[in-house]
Amino acid sequence: MISLRAVTKTFGGGASYALQDVSFDVAAQTFVAVVGDSGSGKTTLLKTINRLIEPDTGEVFVAGEPARTSPAHSLRRHIGYVFQGIGLFPHMSIAENIGITPRLIGWPEPVIRARVEELIDLVSLPRAFLTRLPAELSGGQRQRVGIARALAARPGILLMDEPFGALDPVTRDALGAECRRLHETMRLTTVMVTHDILEAVLLADRIVVMRQGRIVADGEPHSLLTGHPDPAVSMLMDMPRRQAARVRALLEERAP
Repeated sequence: MISLRAVTKTFGGGASYALQDVSFDVAAQTFVAVVGDSGSGKTTLLKTINRLIEPDTGEVFVAGEPARTSPAHSLRRHIGYVFQGIGLFPHMSIAENIGITPRLIGWPEPVIRARVEELIDLVSLPRAFLTRLPAELSGGQRQRVGIARALAARPGILLMDEPFGALDPVTRDALGAECRRLHETMRLTTVMVTHDILEAVLLADRIVVMRQGRIVADGEPHSLLTGHPDPAVSMLMDMPRRQAARVRALLEERAP
């Protein structure tokens, strides 16, 4: 569904590499998590898929077609995009926010209304919220609306850039599980950028580790958790195990 072929992107007049000769494939209906340090190229990789960033060299393919053959705005209308800042339009109601892409595409109003109601149900929010403004909702509720908006035009691909980073842990966990459920229910191809290794392990079918603009590891969570020849990757993937061990130690200390 998604292919990057030898993609390179530099910033600062070529002084700094964000992506260095990256090749990357995502099969249809796969959930891929992209992890790595800040500045490793995760977000740049994500944004090349929907042409928010154009590569200097290399080629991006979406559903088998070169991404550059379609106008960027047309491509983006068929790829859902969720990011940490949410970006809801503050002057629009929740219903208007969710329905904006179908409206731009030219869907009939009755179809848009039905889709908006379907999506507010899917992200587990009351339909009474549809008449509210974003400022009247909590951060977690707004993020659910952001997810609904990204799915409104029935995209086959969902891109998520640190979608839960600003949320409290309980809300983050619930929304992560919700996104995995929607991924499966709607048969999406999902690529999620996250700093949270445990989140990647629990949600993704496949984890890609980036460092300095390159992919340094790529595999199923179980495979990467059992070890990797790169010591830095091995240490990164061992983090959930270390956290679990500390929790177990605390429980044992307090056991009667």
